[in-house]
Amino acid sequence: MFFSLRQARGRRTLNVAPLVAGASTDTRPIAPPATGPTEQVTLYVAYDDPGTIRAVSAQIPLPTGRQQRAEELLRALMNLYLDRASTHPLAVGSEIRSVYLVDPGVAVIDTNAIFADGHRSGVLVEELTVASIIQTLAGNIPGVLRVRILVDGKERETLAGHADLSDFYETSAVSQLVQQLQVVP
Repeated sequence: MFFSLRQARGRRTLNVAPLVAGASTDTRPIAPPATGPTEQVTLYVAYDDPGTIRAVSAQIPLPTGRQQRAEELLRALMNLYLDRASTHPLAVGSEIRSVYLVDPGVAVIDTNAIFADGHRSGVLVEELTVASIIQTLAGNIPGVLRVRILVDGKERETLAGHADLSDFYETSAVSQLVQQLQVVP
Protein backbone atom coordinates (compact mmCIF):
# COMPACT_ATOMS: atom_id res chain seq x y z
CA MET A 1 0.00 0.00 0.00
CA PHE A 2 1.38 3.42 -0.95
CA PHE A 3 1.55 6.00 1.82
CA SER A 4 0.69 9.55 0.76
CA LEU A 5 1.26 12.98 2.17
CA ARG A 6 -2.46 13.24 2.85
CA GLN A 7 -1.94 10.55 5.50
CA ALA A 8 0.97 12.53 6.96
CA ARG A 9 -1.07 15.58 7.88
CA GLY A 10 -1.43 16.61 11.50
CA ARG A 11 -4.69 17.77 13.03
CA ARG A 12 -3.56 20.07 15.84
CA THR A 13 -3.75 23.78 15.20
CA LEU A 14 -1.34 26.61 15.87
CA ASN A 15 -1.91 30.27 15.16
CA VAL A 16 0.90 31.07 12.74
CA ALA A 17 -0.15 34.68 12.12
CA PRO A 18 2.09 36.16 14.86
CA LEU A 19 5.08 34.30 13.43
CA VAL A 20 4.88 35.98 10.07
CA ALA A 21 3.22 39.28 10.94
CA GLY A 22 4.57 41.83 8.51
CA ALA A 23 6.61 39.23 6.61
CA SER A 24 4.87 39.93 3.32
CA THR A 25 5.69 43.64 3.56
CA ASP A 26 9.30 43.17 4.64
CA THR A 27 11.47 44.93 2.09
CA ARG A 28 14.83 44.26 3.73
CA PRO A 29 17.37 42.54 1.50
CA ILE A 30 17.68 38.79 1.82
CA ALA A 31 20.50 37.73 4.13
CA PRO A 32 23.73 36.74 2.41
CA PRO A 33 24.55 33.06 2.28
CA ALA A 34 26.15 31.59 5.37
CA THR A 35 29.91 31.55 5.46
CA GLY A 36 32.47 29.82 7.61
CA PRO A 37 33.19 26.19 8.32
CA THR A 38 31.15 23.67 6.41
CA GLU A 39 29.29 20.73 7.89
CA GLN A 40 28.15 17.50 6.33
CA VAL A 41 24.37 17.30 6.06
CA THR A 42 21.89 15.05 4.33
CA LEU A 43 19.61 16.60 1.76
CA TYR A 44 16.62 14.54 0.64
CA VAL A 45 16.52 15.22 -3.07
CA ALA A 46 13.53 14.51 -5.30
CA TYR A 47 14.02 12.79 -8.65
CA ASP A 48 11.02 13.24 -10.94
CA ASP A 49 12.04 10.30 -13.07
CA PRO A 50 11.60 7.66 -11.54
CA GLY A 51 9.58 9.43 -8.81
CA THR A 52 11.95 8.86 -5.90
CA ILE A 53 13.70 10.73 -3.12
CA ARG A 54 17.36 10.04 -2.42
CA ALA A 55 19.47 10.97 0.57
CA VAL A 56 22.41 13.01 -0.70
CA SER A 57 25.35 14.08 1.47
CA ALA A 58 26.44 17.69 1.09
CA GLN A 59 28.98 19.99 2.69
CA ILE A 60 27.45 23.41 3.36
CA PRO A 61 28.32 26.32 5.63
CA LEU A 62 25.95 26.41 8.59
CA PRO A 63 25.53 29.14 11.19
CA THR A 64 25.29 28.20 14.87
CA GLY A 65 21.69 29.35 15.45
CA ARG A 66 19.08 26.61 15.09
CA GLN A 67 16.66 28.71 13.02
CA GLN A 68 19.42 29.99 10.74
CA ARG A 69 20.71 26.42 10.29
CA ALA A 70 17.22 25.33 9.24
CA GLU A 71 16.99 28.16 6.72
CA GLU A 72 20.42 27.41 5.21
CA LEU A 73 19.61 23.69 4.90
CA LEU A 74 16.45 24.40 2.94
CA ARG A 75 18.14 27.07 0.84
CA ALA A 76 20.82 24.53 -0.12
CA LEU A 77 18.06 22.13 -1.19
CA MET A 78 16.31 24.86 -3.16
CA ASN A 79 19.57 25.73 -4.92
CA LEU A 80 19.78 22.14 -6.17
CA TYR A 81 16.26 22.43 -7.56
CA LEU A 82 16.99 25.78 -9.22
CA ASP A 83 20.01 24.42 -11.09
CA ARG A 84 19.51 23.90 -14.84
CA ALA A 85 20.39 20.20 -14.52
CA SER A 86 17.98 19.67 -11.60
CA THR A 87 16.31 16.31 -11.14
CA HIS A 88 13.25 18.17 -9.81
CA PRO A 89 13.16 21.70 -11.26
CA LEU A 90 11.36 24.52 -9.49
CA ALA A 91 10.40 27.91 -10.91
CA VAL A 92 13.25 30.40 -11.17
CA GLY A 93 13.02 32.74 -8.19
CA SER A 94 11.58 30.12 -5.81
CA GLU A 95 12.93 30.60 -2.32
CA ILE A 96 12.62 29.83 1.35
CA ARG A 97 11.94 33.16 3.02
CA SER A 98 12.14 32.00 6.64
CA VAL A 99 11.89 29.02 8.91
CA TYR A 100 10.29 29.57 12.30
CA LEU A 101 11.09 26.96 14.96
CA VAL A 102 8.38 26.99 17.58
CA ASP A 103 8.68 24.82 20.66
CA PRO A 104 7.75 22.12 21.23
CA GLY A 105 8.77 20.54 17.96
CA VAL A 106 6.95 22.74 15.46
CA ALA A 107 8.51 24.29 12.35
CA VAL A 108 6.79 26.77 10.06
CA ILE A 109 8.41 27.22 6.64
CA ASP A 110 7.58 30.42 4.78
CA THR A 111 8.19 30.26 1.02
CA ASN A 112 7.71 33.00 -1.55
CA ALA A 113 4.79 33.14 -3.98
CA ILE A 114 6.96 32.14 -6.95
CA PHE A 115 7.63 28.80 -5.25
CA ALA A 116 3.92 27.94 -5.23
CA ASP A 117 2.60 29.90 -8.20
CA GLY A 118 5.33 28.62 -10.52
CA HIS A 119 5.31 25.03 -9.24
CA ARG A 120 4.39 22.34 -11.75
CA SER A 121 0.99 20.84 -11.01
CA GLY A 122 0.68 17.13 -10.38
CA VAL A 123 0.22 14.83 -7.43
CA LEU A 124 3.66 13.20 -7.59
CA VAL A 125 5.79 16.29 -8.28
CA GLU A 126 4.04 18.24 -5.53
CA GLU A 127 4.34 15.39 -3.01
CA LEU A 128 8.02 14.98 -3.88
CA THR A 129 8.61 18.68 -3.19
CA VAL A 130 6.80 18.73 0.15
CA ALA A 131 8.32 15.44 1.36
CA SER A 132 11.80 16.51 0.27
CA ILE A 133 11.60 19.80 2.16
CA ILE A 134 10.12 18.31 5.33
CA GLN A 135 12.51 15.34 5.46
CA THR A 136 15.56 17.56 4.85
CA LEU A 137 14.50 19.80 7.71
CA ALA A 138 13.53 17.03 10.15
CA GLY A 139 16.51 14.85 9.25
CA ASN A 140 19.00 17.59 10.10
CA ILE A 141 17.32 19.63 12.85
CA PRO A 142 16.64 17.45 15.91
CA GLY A 143 13.28 17.76 17.62
CA VAL A 144 11.16 18.88 14.63
CA LEU A 145 7.97 16.84 14.90
CA ARG A 146 5.45 18.85 12.88
CA VAL A 147 5.88 21.17 9.88
CA ARG A 148 3.63 23.73 8.23
CA ILE A 149 4.35 25.40 4.89
CA LEU A 150 3.17 28.96 4.21
CA VAL A 151 3.35 31.03 1.04
CA ASP A 152 4.31 34.67 1.50
CA GLY A 153 3.44 34.38 5.18
CA LYS A 154 -0.10 33.20 4.47
CA GLU A 155 -1.91 29.93 4.68
CA ARG A 156 -2.66 28.30 1.35
CA GLU A 157 -4.88 25.33 0.51
CA THR A 158 -2.51 23.55 -1.88
CA LEU A 159 0.93 23.87 -3.39
CA ALA A 160 -0.16 23.78 -7.05
CA GLY A 161 -3.55 22.13 -6.84
CA HIS A 162 -2.69 18.81 -5.19
CA ALA A 163 -0.32 18.76 -2.19
CA ASP A 164 -2.32 19.96 0.80
CA LEU A 165 -0.76 22.93 2.60
CA SER A 166 -3.77 23.66 4.81
CA ASP A 167 -2.49 21.77 7.86
CA PHE A 168 0.63 20.53 9.61
CA TYR A 169 2.58 17.46 8.53
CA GLU A 170 3.82 14.95 11.08
CA THR A 171 7.51 14.38 10.35
CA SER A 172 7.33 10.72 11.39
CA ALA A 173 4.67 10.07 8.75
CA VAL A 174 6.63 11.99 6.10
CA SER A 175 9.69 9.92 7.00
CA GLN A 176 7.69 6.74 6.29
CA LEU A 177 6.70 8.14 2.90
CA VAL A 178 10.30 9.07 2.09
CA GLN A 179 11.41 5.53 2.98
CA GLN A 180 8.89 4.19 0.46
CA LEU A 181 9.98 6.68 -2.17
CA GLN A 182 13.61 5.64 -1.72
CA VAL A 183 12.79 2.10 -2.81
CA VAL A 184 12.97 1.81 -6.57
CA PRO A 185 10.55 -0.89 -7.82
